[in-house]
This record gives sequence, structure tokens and C-alpha cells, in this order.
Amino acid sequence: MIERAHLRILREIDRKGSLTEAAKALHLTQSALSHTIRKLEDVLGTALWVKEGRNLKLTQAGEYLLREAKRLLPQLERVDEVLGQYARGEKGAIHIGMECHPCYQWLLRVVSPFLEQHPGVDVDVKQQFQFGGVAALFNHEIDILVTPDPVVRPGILFEPVFPYEQVLVVSTRNPLAEQAHVLPEDLLNQILYTYPVPIDRLDIYQQFLLPAHCQPKKHKALEATEMMLQMVAANRGVATLPQWLVEDYAKTFPIVPVKLGPDGLHKHIHLGTRVADAEDPHLRALISVARGR
Repeated sequence: MIERAHLRILREIDRKGSLTEAAKALHLTQSALSHTIRKLEDVLGTALWVKEGRNLKLTQAGEYLLREAKRLLPQLERVDEVLGQYARGEKGAIHIGMECHPCYQWLLRVVSPFLEQHPGVDVDVKQQFQFGGVAALFNHEIDILVTPDPVVRPGILFEPVFPYEQVLVVSTRNPLAEQAHVLPEDLLNQILYTYPVPIDRLDIYQQFLLPAHCQPKKHKALEATEMMLQMVAANRGVATLPQWLVEDYAKTFPIVPVKLGPDGLHKHIHLGTRVADAEDPHLRALISVARGR
């Protein structure tokens, strides 16, 4: 019944003061404008204006509709603007899930330049490290999953974006700091600090200790990276972290990285997306920035 065109006509008549000028502003003929309002009046069963000589006077119904036009049109125009931003790729939101603790600090390096390049896109991070990331992707709870351990599933695409080496972190006072690399048996008398992650998801166990049938003297889990490194710096034990992260913290803590085995333990951070969304421009832009970092 009421269309946006009707509201715009009343607003322009109020702005311009006459049918002629309102018609010009709306790129209509004066007769077309008058015909549009007459049809609406017929449908409504009430007049919206009356002519007093060469002037128009709004009826009570017309005054009411003008007030609503002034209220609704800016809102509708804002809707048009926002939808246009979505259509041009200028606006959107990305929901990111994390499956590893150090990945969060890496992501901060990626999100900052991404937000600068895409000011209309919001980024939300689900920092629950032990949640089911693949299930969250399937359920559309997140749009992208950050993980060093991709699980292959139909409908999910994982892309490696950042290679890194997992190293042993030791105090500068620890004798292991003098070695070019450590072997599994070197950890038999060490307390090993890790994040609170099941052993079957810890690389230090699955790819280094268990294949050699070795265990550390003791295993302790800590949630906070800084607390873990405080313990290592005090020579209370050792930990494993990505080398790039250790190099950052080595500026603050008396710690050094040591290679795990003669060849090292090499990993990739992967970004997982739904195959159906793999070409989403915002996701592609984030992945592109991630590769560049």
C-alpha cells in the first residue's frame, strides 16, 4: 500500500515548497507526481492534501504521513547504503575460531593490517582452544579455523599459510642451552610445561618423545604463555613453542630456543574454511594477508 515513492514525494514537497519543484527533484512530471498521490488517496480512502489557490495544505493524514516519511526514509536510505557496502565488499564480518594457544598471538599480527585494509569488516575471535573447530565450521559458528593440525573432512578446505619450527624453550642457565639440538632422552630429567591440551594433540609427545619411548620427568600444564616462560626462565623446567614466538619473548625473558632433534620439528599454521565459502572476498583477503605475514 504505502511505498517509498509516496514518502519521498511528501518529503520533497515539504523541502521544496511546491509540486513543481518537488517533481523536478524527483525527476518526475508534475502530472505523474499528482497522479501517484491521487491513486494512494483512493486506496487509503482519505485525502493527503488540499489545494488552497496555488498552494498545498496537508490534511491531518498528510501531516502524519510526512512525519513518518521524515522518520522512515533516513532509515531506509541507511539500509540501502549498508547493503551497497556489502555488495561492494566494503562491509562484513568474519568469525574466527582458534585451536592453538600460540596461534592467537600470530593472528594478532594478521588481523591488524587486515582491519586497516578493510575498515568496514568486523572480526570476532572465538578463543576457546579446546573446542571442536571442524564442527564449528560445519555449524556456521565460525567462518575460519586457525589450527596447526588440520583434520581432513569433506566440505572443509585447509590452506597452509605460515611455516614455523617448534622448538624447545630453555633457560639460559640450563645446560641444554649449549646444545645445537636435543634428543628425546635429554628430557628425561626435565619438567615439561605445556598448554592444557590432551597429550594426543601435543607435538612434543606425538612426534618427539613417544616414538623414542621417552617421557619427561614431570609434565605440568599452564594456560598462560607468560607464566610458562616465567617458570622456564627461572630454570624450573622446559617448554615447547614456535620459534618466532620464542624469539619475541627472548627480548624479555632469559630464554633460548633449541632445535628438537637434528632436523627440527616443522609445522604450518593452517586456515580452514567451508568449501562453499572458499571464494568469499573477505576470507580470501584475510588468507592473503596471513600468507604475507
